[in-house]
Amino acid sequence: MTYELSTTCCFTGHRYIAGDKWSDIENKTYKICEGLIKRGFCNFITGGALGFDTMAALCVLRLRQRYKNIKLIIAVPCRNQSEKWHNAEKKTYDEILKMADEVKVLSEGYTPECMHRRNRFMVDSSGVCVAYMRKAAGGTAYTVRYAVDNDREVIFVG
Repeated sequence: MTYELSTTCCFTGHRYIAGDKWSDIENKTYKICEGLIKRGFCNFITGGALGFDTMAALCVLRLRQRYKNIKLIIAVPCRNQSEKWHNAEKKTYDEILKMADEVKVLSEGYTPECMHRRNRFMVDSSGVCVAYMRKAAGGTAYTVRYAVDNDREVIFVG
């Protein structure tokens, strides 16, 4: 499925968010998403990872209760993404997958390239990238650079 850039947003962010920062980042993400909805955005793509991806998905699901037209799309890098996660994390992930409007699996199994392929898919499908980035290295930084290089609007949380 292809998405209209003018109505699709993706998220990228770190897997670890300090406990004392969680509520603040969550509130800011919610407000950013609500602002995007008011701009006409209705498709929200997350990568299904721990941390910011999970937070963003839960924000979209909360907003979907008020804004019936919005959709949550999970771009899963590989089918066994949650294989090594703790049981509580797997349970939350499985619940999010069930509530998502669409789940796009980009690789059957883990490959060294699957995370980057997932990140590029999200940016290529979106007009805006919402990012929680605290360091200039790693997958989040790669995704933000890819978004900038492809003339996507980047909104930083925090």
